Amino acid sequence: LKTFGWSFAVTALGLVAAVFYGGWTAFGIVAILSILEISLSFDNAVVNAGILKKMNAFWQKIFLTIGILIAVFGMRLVFPVVIVAISAQLGPIEAVDLALTDKDRYQELVTDAHPSIAAFGGMFLLMIFLDFIFEDRDIKWLAWLERPLAKLGKVDMLSVCIALIVLLVSAITFGAHAHQHGGAHADKAETVLLAGIAGLITYMIVGGLSGYFEDKLEEEEEREHEEEEAAARSGKPKSAVKLAGKAAFFMFLYLEVLDASFSFDGVIGAFAITNDIVLMALGLGIGAMYVRSLTVYLVRQGTLDDYVYLEHGAHYAIGALSIILLVTIQYEIHEVITGLVGVALIAWSFWSSVRRNRALA
Repeated sequence: LKTFGWSFAVTALGLVAAVFYGGWTAFGIVAILSILEISLSFDNAVVNAGILKKMNAFWQKIFLTIGILIAVFGMRLVFPVVIVAISAQLGPIEAVDLALTDKDRYQELVTDAHPSIAAFGGMFLLMIFLDFIFEDRDIKWLAWLERPLAKLGKVDMLSVCIALIVLLVSAITFGAHAHQHGGAHADKAETVLLAGIAGLITYMIVGGLSGYFEDKLEEEEEREHEEEEAAARSGKPKSAVKLAGKAAFFMFLYLEVLDASFSFDGVIGAFAITNDIVLMALGLGIGAMYVRSLTVYLVRQGTLDDYVYLEHGAHYAIGALSIILLVTIQYEIHEVITGLVGVALIAWSFWSSVRRNRALA
């Protein structure tokens, strides 16, 4: 209850609000949406937990309070409206008005913006996956695959090269396909390229900064440890931590961008179920709360340390999700498939972890 209390409360409120807003049909839609979001976000929670456990209690609280506001209101409510405002070149007020009054036109505009969203989110998530599998880890899950990849990973900038190749192929394949059919979608290749590069740059800036500050933090901690030992010998008071703030702030930013990339597929997936922005925000908001609770639960229970392959499974799920996002630029893929792929990979990695723990025991 301590961890999931808020999520249960928000669920109850959201469902009640849905009934008042649109009767039992709305209730059903919100329930389906929240389940969709939770199943799509399992991998998100595992990856978040891996980052969150490095932060101190204060920043974990910030992630759960301000982070929730950004995730629920920013990504689930404001983001779809902003997309429409940009792609249709409307003012924010007209975009909101459109979302509330002319729902079909609104859905049409978001669907038109889909290639750029998919390319941006797909590239960001692909980079997370590539950087994970090219790193040499002590614990390997699928050793036959991970060993050669870790060797390859010693080549500088390899993940960026591969990501750019994937982006080029996507843009040429899907863009050219649109080009043959002519008309409004002829510049799709260009859109996909630009959005994909923006996703790549975002990853490199945010990921680079959080990595840099994480290293700084480790250096500080080592130096402090030495200072403490010296102080203990000479009997002087010890100095306070300086960098936790900066390092944690950039980790927090990284978490938020990560969360945003994950919610792309949820937001896009939601349109398959409803184009009513109020119901979408309710359903996805409930889901977002559970992602947060799950993250905290994983951190507090030390689940990632007990089940060592979970993080691998989550990163493979991210890899799969990024490819699915890029494929949806051209072809429709049902949300159920997206959700099942992620859940299957994580379940498999969990089962492998359990077997490993038994073998060790």
